[in-house]
Amino acid sequence: MSRREPPRTGAGAKEKSASPGRPGASKKPSSSLSGTGRRVARKTVVAKPSKAQVRTTKAAPVAATAPARGAALETAAPRPRPEPERRPPIPGRPSVRQAAAHSLIVARRNLLQLPRTPQLLVFTAVQPVMFVLLFSYVFGGAIRIPGLKYIDFLIPGIVVQTVAFGTMTTAVGLAEDLSKGIVDRFRSLPISRVAVIAGRVIADAARTAFTVLLIIAVGSLIGFRFHAGPAAAVGVVAIGILFGFAFSWVAVNIGLRVGNPESAQAASFLWLFPLTFASSAFVPPETMPRLLRAFAEANPITKVIDALRVLVLGGPAARAVLTALAWIVGILFVFAPLAVRRFRRM
Repeated sequence: MSRREPPRTGAGAKEKSASPGRPGASKKPSSSLSGTGRRVARKTVVAKPSKAQVRTTKAAPVAATAPARGAALETAAPRPRPEPERRPPIPGRPSVRQAAAHSLIVARRNLLQLPRTPQLLVFTAVQPVMFVLLFSYVFGGAIRIPGLKYIDFLIPGIVVQTVAFGTMTTAVGLAEDLSKGIVDRFRSLPISRVAVIAGRVIADAARTAFTVLLIIAVGSLIGFRFHAGPAAAVGVVAIGILFGFAFSWVAVNIGLRVGNPESAQAASFLWLFPLTFASSAFVPPETMPRLLRAFAEANPITKVIDALRVLVLGGPAARAVLTALAWIVGILFVFAPLAVRRFRRM
């Protein structure tokens, strides 16, 4: 029979009651005591830390980790907030201001072609000088105008004739851009569609202003004078530019419909030649046959020439100027919408 072990008291009983499987329960070392013959567990005395030690122990990890956190804050730069994605604008009809800006950009592109194209430069600068000199010295001795010099009668007609023939460049240049695919490139850009043809017309208006001033300068060298003052001279230049601007829209319609430069040049010459020579540009309509005189008097080129001639020679100019402006506005209101409509349908 096994000997029954007497019950333990004190520290031994506490050690036995502690469950070895419980977390946090720790086994206490035991030691044997002599003198009583029994094994008595002695509780290991552990000195409790003081309050100062506890505070130091708790503060030490914080102090150790604080520099690391601070360093992380210093080294890690703050992430910038992502900018919102900019969506492209919804395509729509541009405003009038945008269309005007786009037209000026296209006009600048067309003007830069003048110095890079010698043929255009010669046609713009040399042809008006040739017209003034040839018509002045060839017809000047054969045609007599009572009461004035032929050069004063001729220069207004040369101005309108040169401006009208200058619109041929508009049709040819636009047809060339169409054949080379430049117009298609412009239409693929986010610009106003009207800017493509309006820029061409604006560039030709600037070239027309240069041509008118050149004709007046050359005419002044061979005896041409303004008899109604500087205000009338400004009116002559302004009406000449406006007339060229209006006739350029007629040329735009031709350039959009023919499709190639050769056909555009032939089509422009076909209607410009009779319209300019069957007018009061070089001779008075009273000297013409009856039917030709009726055509010349109803010709819009004759109306514009008469307005310029009145401004040059002096006299009542209100009626002639208003008639010329009415023709200019009428041509714009008819042919500009037709050109825009044709271009948008291409």
